[in-house]
Amino acid sequence: MGTLVKPALLLLLWQSVGALNVPLEVRQPPTIIKQSMKEHIVDPKGTMVIECEAKGNPHPIFSWRRNGKYFNVARDSQVSMRRRSGTLDIYARNNPEKYEAEYQCIASNQYGSAYSHKIILQLYRPPVWPREIVEPVVVSAGLPLVLSCDPPPGPPKPETYWMSSSFPTMQPVRQDRRVSMGVSGDLYFSNVLFNDSVVDYCCNARFPYKNVIQQKMPVVVKVLTSEYNFAIFWVLVNHFIGTHPAAPTWLSPTGSSSSVLVLQGEELLLECIAAGMPTPHITWAKDGEDLQVTSRMKVKNFNKMIQIPKASFEDAGEYTCTAKNRLGYAEHTITVRVKATPFWLEKPTNLILAPEENGRLVCRADGAPRPTISWFINGEPIETATPLPNRQVSGETLIFRSVTTENTAVYQCNASNQYGYLLANAFINVLRNVCLNICPCFFLHRSKYGQGNLEGNRFKTHSNGTLEIKHIKIEDQGTYVCVVSNIAGRDEDQVRVEVKDLTNFIQFLRISMDESNLVITNVNTGDEGNYTCVIKSELEQKSASAHLMVMDRPNPPTNLELSDPYERTVRLSWVPGDSNHSPITGFLVQYDDDDWLPGKWRNLSTYPGNLNSVILHLIPFTYYEFRVIAINEIGASRPSRPSKRFQTSGAPPDIIPKNLKGVGTWRNNMEISWEPLTYREWNGPHLKYLVWWRRRDSREEWKNATTKWLKYYIYDADTFTPYEIKVQAVNDFGLGPESPVVIGYSGEGRPTTAPLNLRVSDIESTQVTLHWDPVTSDTIMGELKEYKVYYWRDSSQLRWHWVDRGMKSKAFPINGPDPSGVLDDLIPYSNYKMYIVVANNRYEGPPSNNIHFSTPEGVPSAPRSFRIQQRHLDSIYVDWGLPAEPNGIITGYSLKYQTGIMNATRGEELRVEELPPNVTSFSIRRYDRYTRYRFSVAARTRLGIGEWHTEESPHYTTEIYAQDQVDITTQGWFIGIMCAVALIVLILLIVCFIKRSRGGKYPVRDKKDISLELVDDKDQEGSFDYREEERGLQRGQPSIEAMMKRSDSDDSLVEYGEGGEMPFNEDGSFIGQYTGTRRDVRELDFGGSLELHSPINTIYSLA
Repeated sequence: MGTLVKPALLLLLWQSVGALNVPLEVRQPPTIIKQSMKEHIVDPKGTMVIECEAKGNPHPIFSWRRNGKYFNVARDSQVSMRRRSGTLDIYARNNPEKYEAEYQCIASNQYGSAYSHKIILQLYRPPVWPREIVEPVVVSAGLPLVLSCDPPPGPPKPETYWMSSSFPTMQPVRQDRRVSMGVSGDLYFSNVLFNDSVVDYCCNARFPYKNVIQQKMPVVVKVLTSEYNFAIFWVLVNHFIGTHPAAPTWLSPTGSSSSVLVLQGEELLLECIAAGMPTPHITWAKDGEDLQVTSRMKVKNFNKMIQIPKASFEDAGEYTCTAKNRLGYAEHTITVRVKATPFWLEKPTNLILAPEENGRLVCRADGAPRPTISWFINGEPIETATPLPNRQVSGETLIFRSVTTENTAVYQCNASNQYGYLLANAFINVLRNVCLNICPCFFLHRSKYGQGNLEGNRFKTHSNGTLEIKHIKIEDQGTYVCVVSNIAGRDEDQVRVEVKDLTNFIQFLRISMDESNLVITNVNTGDEGNYTCVIKSELEQKSASAHLMVMDRPNPPTNLELSDPYERTVRLSWVPGDSNHSPITGFLVQYDDDDWLPGKWRNLSTYPGNLNSVILHLIPFTYYEFRVIAINEIGASRPSRPSKRFQTSGAPPDIIPKNLKGVGTWRNNMEISWEPLTYREWNGPHLKYLVWWRRRDSREEWKNATTKWLKYYIYDADTFTPYEIKVQAVNDFGLGPESPVVIGYSGEGRPTTAPLNLRVSDIESTQVTLHWDPVTSDTIMGELKEYKVYYWRDSSQLRWHWVDRGMKSKAFPINGPDPSGVLDDLIPYSNYKMYIVVANNRYEGPPSNNIHFSTPEGVPSAPRSFRIQQRHLDSIYVDWGLPAEPNGIITGYSLKYQTGIMNATRGEELRVEELPPNVTSFSIRRYDRYTRYRFSVAARTRLGIGEWHTEESPHYTTEIYAQDQVDITTQGWFIGIMCAVALIVLILLIVCFIKRSRGGKYPVRDKKDISLELVDDKDQEGSFDYREEERGLQRGQPSIEAMMKRSDSDDSLVEYGEGGEMPFNEDGSFIGQYTGTRRDVRELDFGGSLELHSPINTIYSLA
């Protein structure tokens, strides 16, 4: 078994030299290193200096252009150029205005010419406010007022502010919702009050170039409160409640709309100042929604101004300011458009190349609109320069192949649009005999022990820059620095080396030995490389090597960039990732748009694997993000990082609104409606619809209206008049295609006539055929929809039968010279009434005359009820009710019954009984207690038998019958209830006898002691109150004494015996008191209610 030897380590470092800061010792074209600003303001009273400095080898010489033409500095006695510099000194003692011009500096040597940007020289003029006589401003209280400032223009633009002068002091004008200064510097009063005339107003301007402040002549304001200027009452009224109430109107800006153009990065100021009494409140909205104030935005001047210090494209849109007071409101829409001067995406840089090398200069810029790229060679347009076969312009890139010294020059890139330009110089310097790409280099080793040169036989530096370390050791790990230098400069690169123990390293790489096989699990790209197997014996050593190439899905693309944006397209470029040894066969571009579902990526299109820059076709006015997936034979890569969020510019709508129709909702109007466009179909902001209409078959011009809704109404139209209509979508970018012409109708009216000659034929028991004369089309007042018949069952021909008289209807959508229809679902043997109307889509016309008809007899319906009973063990009893609808005169009943349906041991044939109409019951005798029957019964008229009603008898066995016919006296619950009732009755009887015993057995002598005379009802003083007795008698509530008298009379022999003899009990008491003959209670007049001592009364008393 051989052993593995320690491998050698090879470090390959490649150096590419480009965009170097070339030392001046190397011959090179000029480079502009200093120049004045594009807008250069100078004071003509001193020396006017225009700077221009450049470097190069040999040192460049300088020249100037003024207004695009050569400027001969030597011939101008007031201008001089500094030594070894291009800076101009202008001593304009006479006529300095002639030096206000556009200048451009040119630095040249034998290798080329570099150009500065164009410098516009402007003279500073001392601000002088014109002397003028300022007349007092007279205004009535409550009216608006504008005091203009109009400072000297500059340059630069001055800063203005207002002061109020009230002798002997001056102070800033106090600004509020009513009084404020506008962007122009004017002072605005939404309404004037009397106290506004107390002070004078002065406009002041500060000029930043010299920090000078100038003041305008004061303005005197006189406020008229009424025709009597000094009336104190009107002064107070004006001061506290104001005069001249007025709805809001605009002071700045005027009108209902305006537009503002701002460049990206510049300050955007939007203001709305309104007049009105009371002072209006200002609110803002953007694109139809309330303005959301962000950190980039400030609302100033009491909500009258919006300030955005650095405008961006997202600030574009429609800003609507609304001024409101109690008398009304006013709106003003400001359309903000954001453009951009060109700005660099990739600026060209200097290149130093060796002969036969390739190179390129890239000039990428953007702006709004997109800038145009132009190339120049030493200031001359490349189109007119001497052509070279190895030089090619490819859009934004200038490509050089196999360069020669003829390519040495200064190249200018100019990116310009209508709002500005960019100019960049970059030279290509082709040098001979200079090592620039792969140079001999020396290595330094940095480790924890410090930094030092590599020494020993184990380290070998190859001529191509490769470092070989033989028999690598643990102490060899660290950072290796390769230093490369030439006449153009010096550079270095680093490589970090880690040395692992062999055993641990193999385990780390998931490598294991299986006899003579090397097994690698979970292979990844890190396992790729050369593997050598060594077999060593005492006599010889052999080895075999193999290169492991790991094929995998490609790495994701990087550096996604968007360029060339248009309404419906944009160019997407990317850098392909590593193919991992399997060629990339295609790219999948995905997008995520503004559908409010973030992270929902959709496939856009696929492209061949040899492309990395494609044109994407998109929907206008939509936000997009893109990502790219590379695909090879192994599979798809991970998605790339998303591109920047991008919005396509707007375009007119492409889609025609669908389902256009015109329908009248009232007799003199027409509703034009259509389906809306989805948000993706808008193609731009503020989608609206342009509706067109005119009468059909007329010479009218097309009329139109614009609306943002999905319906439009035409009024004052004739009833049911045809119109030609069409619609098209429109947004801020233009009109979409027109829809095809559709015929719509105005509203329908109520029909004016009723169908005539309504008649019936072919009368049957359940249906009848109808006929009527059609109405003329001009009386329908619309489109004929149907004829509708209303009918109801007025009565039955059986006088005793009750009917439902509810009205029903049936429509007949028939139009012809002889219309007819069949009315079904009638009930036989009934009397009907009906009438007919004509209907359009909206109204029904007047009814026709009622007609009567009767339906003939039919067969009856099933009997309403059917009952089966077993009254005895050996018989079954059935009865039934009358049919719900007799449908004629009942002539009898048919009863069918059959046994053995559910009995497996015995069967019987079907039996039929014909019964007269007055018999509605029947009984049969059972053969045995187990027999079941099926019964069917139907009623008959002279037309036949009606609907059958069928039922089966229950399973009446002896046991079930015993359960169904149980003797209630044997049930436990019934016995319990009876016992409880008996117990309650016993208790009541006991209570009754106890109460009765109160007047029970007592000696007769005790009875005799009781006086039989009447007891006077007297009070304690002995007086008798007859009224009390009367009231007691009237209330039916006898007094205690009266009760006692009646109690005494109960024991009277006269009352009980009526003078006869009465038997005695053993104790001598009268038997007649309880058992003897006594007078009927109805003959006794007690003057009140008498409580009778009986068990029943006892129960009531307990209750």
